[in-house]
Amino acid sequence: MLTFLKLLHLFGVVVWVGGMFFSYMVLRPAAADVLQPPERLRLWNGVFSRFFNWVWLAIGAILLSGLYLIYLYGGMAHVGHYVHTMLLLGLVMVAVYVYVFFGCFVPFSLHVEKERWKEAGILLAKIRQLVAINLSLGALTLAVATLGVQFG
Repeated sequence: MLTFLKLLHLFGVVVWVGGMFFSYMVLRPAAADVLQPPERLRLWNGVFSRFFNWVWLAIGAILLSGLYLIYLYGGMAHVGHYVHTMLLLGLVMVAVYVYVFFGCFVPFSLHVEKERWKEAGILLAKIRQLVAINLSLGALTLAVATLGVQFG
């Protein structure tokens, strides 16, 4: 059971953080090189529509498995400080994501649907900045997890 929960947790992290890395470092510059703004905005609308469904699933898997693992180890008083830090960083990431989804993506998608390219472009730039923040937080969380396990 412990191994399954750890794998579920890790798979959720890979989907979320790996997806952000791919979209930010690979897809974004490639799309900017070859697509004009309307096509680029339509592409991102489709990408986000699909990816964000996976992120919701990943967040659920990460939170449920992580909290259950904490429970199995005896609660917050019995886990290392790095687990507290991981949980805090993870909750901040979830808060940023919820804002990205409801505060940026939902209106972005509506602007794309109505072909309001300027407004959609402004929101896409905001999403890009927030993804950069969450990607950085995700990398930091991975470092805390790896070093925390190693050094206790």
